[in-house]
Amino acid sequence: MKIAISSEGDNLSSNVDSRFGRARYFVVVDTESMNYKAIDNTAASSAGGAGTKAAQLLLDEGVDSIISSNVGPNALEVFQAAGITVYKSINDTIEKNVKEFKKGTLEKIEFPTNNGHHGEH
Repeated sequence: MKIAISSEGDNLSSNVDSRFGRARYFVVVDTESMNYKAIDNTAASSAGGAGTKAAQLLLDEGVDSIISSNVGPNALEVFQAAGITVYKSINDTIEKNVKEFKKGTLEKIEFPTNNGHHGEH
């Protein structure tokens, strides 16, 4: 399974970024092999619509699930329409979040966890 995690850095020992649309990176991990790649979140500097743009970036990567904390309504709607499950991260490293995901202990996010920022900074 291919999962994407919002991250402050570009490797498995990086901490999770609690923001989704404005996260600096997304670390995409193959949960079977633990191979990963970091994607620079080009949507982070968008004036508006960062969550939706970031969601599209990850859809283009073909991810199966997302791990983050604060996901707005527009991004969540994109994922739900695509059949991608979003999970709430724990405040720890990317690697630890993947381990918890594999154990099935992460909570599903079914409703927006923030209201979006509509271009605010």
